[in-house]
Amino acid sequence: MANIIWHGLAIGIGATVLFDLWNLLLNRLAGIPLPNWALVGRWFRHLFRGRLVHQDISRAEPVPQELAWGWAFHYAVGACFGLATVLLGGSGWLKAPTLAIPMAVGIGTVLFGWLVLAPGMGAGIAARLKPNATRIRMLNLMAHTIFGLSMYALARLLN
Repeated sequence: MANIIWHGLAIGIGATVLFDLWNLLLNRLAGIPLPNWALVGRWFRHLFRGRLVHQDISRAEPVPQELAWGWAFHYAVGACFGLATVLLGGSGWLKAPTLAIPMAVGIGTVLFGWLVLAPGMGAGIAARLKPNATRIRMLNLMAHTIFGLSMYALARLLN
């Protein structure tokens, strides 16, 4: 069981690194803004104050070390999704990884952003309140596809 846990955490964290590199590449090549992990950290810390939903997270009271909290939350979520992927596949999947499970989890993770994070930060379900909602959704789907592909690739490398 310890092997499954370590592999899951490694796959999730590694895929999160590749997710971030994808976002950095899009930023450098196409000028796509990078995620604002400080605002995610602010949202996350406000959960401890009992507040899940904000009208506009940028107007919420800032919290100490919100950027660090945002990055920590981002990587913790990635690690959890990696662990979920490995737990779904089990030890047999670790020995012979297939693409279906990490892709289902990878693309499924976009639902967390669309149904929890975006509404919680004031963007509405699937960023519907943003003027560029369709573009945001497409970028989300691309990044989370990269996350799923990365989990598969890392599982193969660890095999």
